[in-house]
Order: sequence, then structure tokens, then C-alpha cells
Amino acid sequence: MRHSSKVRSMKQALRETLIAMARRDLQVRQDLASDGSLFEGYHPQMQAVHETNAAALASIIDDHGWPASDVAGDDGAEAAWLIVQHAIGLPAFQRRCLMLLQAAAEAVTVPAWQPAMLLDRICIYEGKPQVYGTSFDWDEHGEMSPRPIDDPDKVDDRRAAIGLGSLAEATERQRKQTAEEPRPINLTTRQHEFEEWAKRVGWR
Repeated sequence: MRHSSKVRSMKQALRETLIAMARRDLQVRQDLASDGSLFEGYHPQMQAVHETNAAALASIIDDHGWPASDVAGDDGAEAAWLIVQHAIGLPAFQRRCLMLLQAAAEAVTVPAWQPAMLLDRICIYEGKPQVYGTSFDWDEHGEMSPRPIDDPDKVDDRRAAIGLGSLAEATERQRKQTAEEPRPINLTTRQHEFEEWAKRVGWR
């Protein structure tokens, strides 16, 4: 009984730690978005939060494996996914976590959309078409649109298989959510800066 109680306490502490880390991430994002500085490249303050959280999550993984729902609860597991999803300047870490998330999804301890969204992000940063159409960016018309998709005619079938709605629904939702965000002034410059960043941090 004492051992069971100790395990429950450990899992609860892990869950609370992950949730606090994710909340810190989202709070800093909100603060930077409110003054517009979030949208001027990869903000150093945001990067610092992402990298600090990633280091803490890496330590958790070393000690406990991937903190899936059976270890950290549904909300703790989702917080862990958010942390790795935002660790965009750490290619090796995201690739490592993708394999762990895929294994957890096969074991049904995380929802299938979590590794799917991380896979799409990695594909985009590697310069490849995404698979599920979960990664969006501003297009040449100043609208939020899906980034290039592999075999786009079948993307809704792939999305349905992991529990996501149609790409059209996701696009409409993304455009509503970003309606108040500032559009990039020069898309060509923005894309060039993205490519240079991707090379600098090791995605390409």
C-alpha cells in the first residue's frame, strides 16, 4: 500500500510539473503576442522558455520514459507534447520524441494526433511536404493556409484515421484564430529568414 501511494504521488508531481511548464510557455507567448514582438522572428525570450522546458522534459524522459497518460494523466501528457512541439530549435530532441510519441500512440497511451502533428512540424522544418496538413503559415494572399502536403487528395482520409476533422475545417479555424495577428510585410524575406534559421539550427 505504501509503495502504491508513493507511485501515485510521483505521478501527480510529474503531472503538475509538466502542466506548469506548459502554462509558462503559453503565458510568455501571450505576453509577447500582446505587444506584437512575438511575430518578429523567433523571440529570444520565447526561445529561452522552449529550451529550458525541453531540457527539463529530456530529464524526465531519461528517468521515466515518455510521460504518457498512464504516467502523467491526459493533461500532463498533452503538456509534454506541447513542450516538445514548441522545441523548434532542437532537431535531435524533436526527432527523438517523435519516436517515443509514435510508440505511445501505438500503445494507446497518447492520442494519435500528437505524433502526427509533431511529424508534420518536423517535415516542414526539414523542407519536406507534411503528411496530415496540421502545419499552417501565411500564404502569398495574406491568408493562413496549410503548408505543402504530400498526396493532398488523400489528406482528409489520413486526418480522419487519427481523429482529426477535415482540412477545410482546420483552415477555417486557423484563419479565425489568427484574424487579429499581424500579417508579415515581406513574405519573401520571411521565407529566406526561415530557411537560414533551419540551416543554422541543423534542420537542413
